[in-house]
Amino acid sequence: MKFSKAFWLPVLLALVILIVLQSACKSSSKDQNITSSYNSYNNQWTPPDDETIPPGKEGEMIRYGEDLIKNTAVYLGPKGSIKHVSNGMNCQNCHLDGGKQIFGNCFSAVAANYPKYRERSGRVESIAFRVNDCLLRSMNGHTIDSESTEMKAMVSYLEWLGKDVPKGVKPVGAGVPVLPFLPRAADPEKGKNIFSQQCSRCHGTNGEGVMSSDSNFYTYPPLWGPNSYNTAAGMYRLSSLANFVKSNMPFVTNYLSPQLTDEEAWDVAAFVNSQPRPQKLFATDWPNITKKPIDFPFGPYADDLSEQQHKYGPFSK
Repeated sequence: MKFSKAFWLPVLLALVILIVLQSACKSSSKDQNITSSYNSYNNQWTPPDDETIPPGKEGEMIRYGEDLIKNTAVYLGPKGSIKHVSNGMNCQNCHLDGGKQIFGNCFSAVAANYPKYRERSGRVESIAFRVNDCLLRSMNGHTIDSESTEMKAMVSYLEWLGKDVPKGVKPVGAGVPVLPFLPRAADPEKGKNIFSQQCSRCHGTNGEGVMSSDSNFYTYPPLWGPNSYNTAAGMYRLSSLANFVKSNMPFVTNYLSPQLTDEEAWDVAAFVNSQPRPQKLFATDWPNITKKPIDFPFGPYADDLSEQQHKYGPFSK
């Protein structure tokens, strides 16, 4: 059977259109991958480009939220322009670069995983609840209204940072790398020498930190004393502090080029957390004590290890 030119022309035209459309779709998909801050192929996250911040009121809230995370004390510290509810530290003292630094306690997984159930509180927590929890513990302060402009701005910023991460996903680089437990107890005396050599130049001989010239916030945060995190903070768990120190301290360090050995990180964490700081306990923490972390330094416990061993290790049952 033979077909005329009149038959083939429309067919060829349709094929050309199909090829063009497929090429456009692939190009669009490629562009989306380039602009997305999350790569599903390797579970990697990078901070979204500021150019993706939307215009108008929404964008203003995101930018204000970032400012609050980076300069918390300016707004909420002892001399804060909005409220006086915290100890002078900034959120980014523990969440480096405003929560954008990989393995620096970044915020990549927040939007994708909250609300979520947490064993410490025994309840489902919202992002706002979690922010207030940090104000209570790490900043030894008070909560702010979850409907306040400041809380809404911080939540907007955290949601924008994780806008491309699929629900329930924890990207590579969230939190900090986890160190193996030592076969011995962490040693505060060894840690004291490490602190003197590696940490005191920024955090002070007595862990007092360095204040800004106008005394509005800490350029380098205090690691103990009245203006540091309290005994209910996450950093008061030895593993949390050791993990953070290993990948991020001294300050020029990153996880690719650590300056301390694993043992040094554990020992300096033991020294820092042996120093005086505000005492605050929450009686409702870890309602199911079988879920309490092995290095949570306050009883009751579901095992027969001493409180001393729960604080310094070795963490074996």
